[in-house]
Formats: sequence, structure tokens, C-alpha cells
Amino acid sequence: MKKSLTLVMTLILTFALAACGQGDKSNNNTAGNEGGANSAANGGNGNTASELSGSILAVGSSALQPLVDQASKNFMDQNSKVSIQVQGGGSGTGLTQVSGGQADIGNSDVFAEEKLEAGPAGELVDHQVAVVAMAAVVNPDVNIDNLTKDQLVQIFTGKITNWKDAGGPDQAIQIINRPSSSGTRATFEKYALGTKTEDLPKAIQEDSSGTVKKLVGETPGAIGYLALSYLDDSVKTVKYEGVEATEDNVANGTYPVWAYEHMYTKGEPNEVVKAFLDYMVSDEVQNGDVVELGYIPANKMQVKRDVDGNITK
Repeated sequence: MKKSLTLVMTLILTFALAACGQGDKSNNNTAGNEGGANSAANGGNGNTASELSGSILAVGSSALQPLVDQASKNFMDQNSKVSIQVQGGGSGTGLTQVSGGQADIGNSDVFAEEKLEAGPAGELVDHQVAVVAMAAVVNPDVNIDNLTKDQLVQIFTGKITNWKDAGGPDQAIQIINRPSSSGTRATFEKYALGTKTEDLPKAIQEDSSGTVKKLVGETPGAIGYLALSYLDDSVKTVKYEGVEATEDNVANGTYPVWAYEHMYTKGEPNEVVKAFLDYMVSDEVQNGDVVELGYIPANKMQVKRDVDGNITK
């Protein structure tokens, strides 16, 4: 009897010790798993990812300005310690300032080689963020819907000074032009006119695309040119050689008056500038701000153009 009782007590004690050992093992595994999860969440070293901080100055193209301005505000909302200032002034100004170190980013409608000497241009890194198309625009009261290349050349060289000679009303033409530093002007002259033009004595020059739009809309007989991102009902958009300035016509190469939107840096960008440039080509911006503001995502283009203007599929 005593032997039986001793055997039972021994078995009970064995099972109890085994259960305790299993419980300790389970607790140790749980603690290990929690530690691993915390380590993974903090990058594996117990520290959270560093937060972006710094300031960026982007200067240049007024045609690109609305896109950079809107995207920069969204970027700053997501990165509260980053400050981005966006200024216009034209592509030439942007390229000159980024080349000289006065700006972090030079916004431009043209390749750097078109505005700068080979040396300074070679120091810049090109970041293409979208495509912009330009169209001739007239005052809404000008009864004309289409202009040929030849008619535009004659208007902007002063050979046609009255709309009646271009199929419109008997009304004097008032040119609203951009300064020679403007990338929008360079694009319009290169791909719409096919030639550079001199500044005419009676023409009005404005640095800002927004001011050009306002003057064309308010000035009788006025003509100018704007990026599609600026077009609205305050001005009348004119067809070029019978072709409308639409996204599809630009993308398939039917409409020729377009350019890449460049954001140049001098050398490779620092961490903050690179993060912003990466954001500019993200799906969020390309499928959102770019389309919303009237630009064309670069990946939708069915043709490409080099610095010399050569088009390939």
C-alpha cells in the first residue's frame, strides 16, 4: 500500500514539474516574439526612422510653377519639418540660379543646353517630371478659331498687324509676349513658329503666365500663348494648323507645341531635395496633381523628343 501511494505521488510530481517547464518555455517564447515585433517596427535597432527636415528653394519656369507649388504644399503637409519656397521668373532665371548655387532646384521648360553654356549645363542633373503643351490664345472677342504656322510667324514678326489679314475681324492685333528668358517663349518659337523672333516695339512683355492670361482676356485684339495648365474661359484657345491642343494629340505626336518639364539640380540632390523630386514622380502626383492641373504624365507620351527637337516613337 505504501509503495502504491509513493508511486502515485511520484507520478503527480513529475507531471507538475513538466507543466511548469512548458509554461516557462511558452512565456519565454512570447517575450521573444514581442521583442522581435518591436525591433522590426523600429527598423531592427530600437530607433524610429529619421524625420526629414530642411528647406528647398525652387526657381524658374512659370509654366511649371502651378504644379511645383501645389505638390510642394502637399509634401510639406506630409513632412512638417520641410519648408519649400517656389518662385517664377522664367526658365532662364531658374537655370542660372541653380547653376550659380542660389537655388536648390531650377525649373525649366527647356533643356539646360538651350540656355546655358556647355560647361555649366554639364554640371546640372535633369529630373523630368511632366510634359507641358503650349497653345496660342486670343481675346474671346476675336472671331478666329485656327491659325497656321505661317500666319503665326507673320503675326509675331509684325508682318500681319490686323486680324482681317488672318481671317478675323477688322481689328488691330496686340501681341502679349514673354521675355527672351522665358522657356514658354523658347518652346513656342521653336515648335510653333520654327524661328526666333525679335521684340516688336508695340508688343507687351510679361514675365508671368498668369499676367499674360489676364492681359489677353482683357485687351481688345490681343494674342499670346500659354501652357495648357493656364487655360480657362477667360481666353480663347486657337487651333494650330487645324489641330487642337489636347492631351491625346500631344501624346501621340499630332500636336507639336510641347516640352518636357525639367527640375534641374546642380549635381546629385541632397536627401531632402531628392525626397521631394521622388515625390514629384510618384503615382500620387503623376496621377493626381499633374492631370488635375492640365499637364501630361511623361509615361503617357507615345513619342519622345531630344534636345535638338528630333521626335522618335
